[in-house]
Amino acid sequence: MRTEDFMGGLSIWHWLIVLVVGLLVFGGRGKISDMMGDVAKGIKSFKKGLSEDDSDEAAKSDAPVRSIDHQAAAADTARRAETSSKVERSMS
Repeated sequence: MRTEDFMGGLSIWHWLIVLVVGLLVFGGRGKISDMMGDVAKGIKSFKKGLSEDDSDEAAKSDAPVRSIDHQAAAADTARRAETSSKVERSMS
């Protein structure tokens, strides 16, 4: 039996690199679970930030609503149109 058949055609160095990468990813004290815990904390803080924004908007919505008086705006527009037509007549 040849070594190539036994190890799938890869050298010992390839297998050592794969082993080291595997130990880095899965070894130690549960690095993947630590990473997932950090992701969960990030999601929770993101949701908390969104809910704080919603509560700020709710506080702003308690303030009285201001509206624009359309009749006053229409009268102002008509007055401006009269003034501009008078100016045009005086210039010609």
